[in-house]
Amino acid sequence: MAAPGGKFFIQDKLSIKAAHHESFEQLWKTKWQEPCSKALYPFMFAKYDDFLPIVDQLVKEGQGEPYDWDKYAQTFFPKAEELLAIAEKADSEGNKEKASEFYLRASAVYRISRFPAPRSDKQREAWREGKKAAAKGMALRERPTREITIPHKHGLEREGKEIPFYYHLPPGTTKDKPVPLLVILTGLDGYRTELSVWVEGWSRNNVAVIVLEIPGTGDSPADPRDPTSPEREWSTLFDWIDEQAEIDHKRVGLWAFSTGGYYAIRLAHTHHDRLAGAVALGGGCHYMFDPRWLSEVNHLEYPFDLANTLAYKWGYGDDLELFKQEGMKKFSLIEDGTLDKPNCTKLLLVNGVNDEIFPIDDYYECLLRGATKEVRFVTDRKHMGEPESFFIILRWLYKLFGIEANPVDQMKTVPTKFKY
Repeated sequence: MAAPGGKFFIQDKLSIKAAHHESFEQLWKTKWQEPCSKALYPFMFAKYDDFLPIVDQLVKEGQGEPYDWDKYAQTFFPKAEELLAIAEKADSEGNKEKASEFYLRASAVYRISRFPAPRSDKQREAWREGKKAAAKGMALRERPTREITIPHKHGLEREGKEIPFYYHLPPGTTKDKPVPLLVILTGLDGYRTELSVWVEGWSRNNVAVIVLEIPGTGDSPADPRDPTSPEREWSTLFDWIDEQAEIDHKRVGLWAFSTGGYYAIRLAHTHHDRLAGAVALGGGCHYMFDPRWLSEVNHLEYPFDLANTLAYKWGYGDDLELFKQEGMKKFSLIEDGTLDKPNCTKLLLVNGVNDEIFPIDDYYECLLRGATKEVRFVTDRKHMGEPESFFIILRWLYKLFGIEANPVDQMKTVPTKFKY
C-alpha cells in the first residue's frame, strides 16, 4: 500500500495510544503546556498566564475524551470575557496598543474553547466571539489588517453567499507601487483569526497577505461535501484579486497549512494559471481518506478526535463511518484524476516524515503522477515538520516573489511576548 520509499504508519501504530488522549490533564502536561508558554500553535496570540485558571478547572473536573464540548467550551468563557473587558476599556481610552493585545489574547482563549472545530452550541458561540475580538485586535495593530467580505459570485444556490477574509497591504502600497500577494489557506482547526500571526512578517517584507478558511471550516461558504465546491470559492477569490490594482498579479503565491495543503495541491492544478506558485505544508491527497488510516488516527498525534473532526469538516457531521466509506472515492486527488492533470503551477510539498495526521505516503503519490513538483521532507519530525519547515518555505517564497529577506528575522515577528 505504501508508495515506493514511503513509510505508511498504520501497522506501526495499532497498539500505540498517545498519552494526551488519556485526559485533558495529560493533554496539557504532555502536549500543550510548552507551546502555550511560547505562544505557538494552537496558542497564537495567547499569554500563558491566561490559561492557567482554565487548565486548573478542566483538570479539577476530570475532563477528557469523549469531551462534552459545551461543558468544555464554557470553562473558557469567564477568562475570555475578562480579557475582552480590559480590551474594550483600553480601546475607549485610546490606548490602541493595549487594546489590540487584549483583544487578541481574548481571541486566543475563545479559540481553544472552540478547538478543534465548533461542533456544539457553545463552541459556535466561542467562534463568533473570538473572530469579533480578533478582527478588532488586528485592526488596531501598528500595521493594521482589514476584514473584507466579498460576494461569492461563483457559488451555487445551496452555498454561502459571501467569502470573508483578512486582507493586509503593507504601508505605502499604491497602484503605482504594486506588491506581491501571499494567499494563506488555513487548516482543519486553525482559522484566519490565528493564521494572521504571519501578517506582520510579510508586511515588513512588503508583501500583501490574504488569510481565509478552507471548505467546512470557519466561514467558508463552500459546500464541504461537494468535491467541486473549492474551485468555485477560489475562482471567486481570484476574480476579486484580479481587480486589485495594488497587487502585482505576476507575483501571487499561496501557502496552505495542514488540511489546507490538500486544497493547495488541488488548486495548483485547477487554477494553475492564477498563481506563480503554491506551498502545501503538511497536506494529503489520497491515503488521508483511507478507512484503515482513519480508524487509527484518533489515538495518535492529533490532540483530539481527528477522524471525527475530519468527518465534521467534510460535511458528514457525526457520521464517521459514512465518511470512511465515501471519503476516498469522493475526495481523493488520485481517484478524481487531479494528480494526473498535465498542468500544475510551481508546487512545493513540505512535511515531516513521521507525520501521524496525514501519511507521508500521500506526497510520494503526488511525485509519481502528472507534472513535476518540488518536495522537501523533514526527518525526525511529525506533522508539518516544524520548525525547520518554516525556514524552508520562507526561502522558497522569497525566491518566488523575487525579494531579499531573512527568514530568521521574519520568524521573530511572530508574536510570542506581551507587554501588558
